[in-house]
Amino acid sequence: MKIFKRATMFRVQRHAVMSLCLILLLGVLSACGNAAKPAGTASAPKAADNASPKPADGGAPAPAAPKELIKTSLILNWFAEPEHGGNFAAVVKGFYKDAGFDMTLTPGGPQVSATQIVASGKAQFGMANGDDILVARQEGIPVVAIATSMQKSPQALFYHKEDKSIKDFGDLNGHKVYVASTASFWQYIKKKYKLDNAQEMKYTGQLVNFVNDPNALTQGYMTSEPFTLKQQNVEIGSLLVADSGYKIYAGVYFTTEKMIAEHPDQVKAFVEATVKGWDYYKDHSEEINPFIKEKNPDMGLDMMKFSAQQEIDFVYGGDAATMGTGIMTKERWVEVQKQLVDVGILKKEEDIDKVFTTKFLPKK
Repeated sequence: MKIFKRATMFRVQRHAVMSLCLILLLGVLSACGNAAKPAGTASAPKAADNASPKPADGGAPAPAAPKELIKTSLILNWFAEPEHGGNFAAVVKGFYKDAGFDMTLTPGGPQVSATQIVASGKAQFGMANGDDILVARQEGIPVVAIATSMQKSPQALFYHKEDKSIKDFGDLNGHKVYVASTASFWQYIKKKYKLDNAQEMKYTGQLVNFVNDPNALTQGYMTSEPFTLKQQNVEIGSLLVADSGYKIYAGVYFTTEKMIAEHPDQVKAFVEATVKGWDYYKDHSEEINPFIKEKNPDMGLDMMKFSAQQEIDFVYGGDAATMGTGIMTKERWVEVQKQLVDVGILKKEEDIDKVFTTKFLPKK
């Protein structure tokens, strides 16, 4: 019996030991199986199936959609030409877009009043000569100059080179002068140089009467008429209006008092992008001119090249050379306003600080 019980007990103990070993073996195999399974292949929790994937490298999430561009218009002071080169450069190179604008450049012309269009709110920005800004304000149009494209006007009076009697503005008495009767510069020159005997002729924009009369003069621009007249084999001399003492800013950018008060950030962005465009156009005019030609196919690229070269001193010279493109000074504005009052174009002087501002120009 003892032998039987011992044998029985031995079998029970052996069976228990074997069962325990089997359990341990299964545990080891299970652990090995889990260790061999590639990382990341386990089923994800169902709640995560629709979750947005995160960047594998732990980087930042995808950028948000870009801000919607602000539809904006600039009314040019004439048909598209190199005198607007900085604005076209700012469009072509994306400077306006970078500033947040969907910019439209709208051509001007003889029947277009940029000051009235901007004042009405149909455009946010416009271009005009400095004296036009002063006249508009006298008429109750609350526009403010915010930058200028040119430090001095390229406007001039042209005469036939064969006429040796003309050396200065005081020599115009006894000559026909084709000029717009409402031109402020002409009123100033007539009074300053006592041109009581100059024969004032109606300027139509055509050069044929001037070409056919060796005794005549005509108004025009240094950036265009010399090229056109050279094509007709007409040799000319010129009297730059700025040399008479009438030193207006030309191609002045302006907006309204309301725009400045309500959207100063947009005004600043516009000015900075425009200045950047002009600085680019200086050395890349031949890249930009074909885009100008798309808007003005009647103007050839050879003439555009001439204009761009001629306007360099007008845009980048003077105060702009040291103070930055687009700069204006209070002294110049005060001087022109006094001249316009003196010839009766303006009835009175106003606070010049309300006429223009340079606070939106980029720091030099």
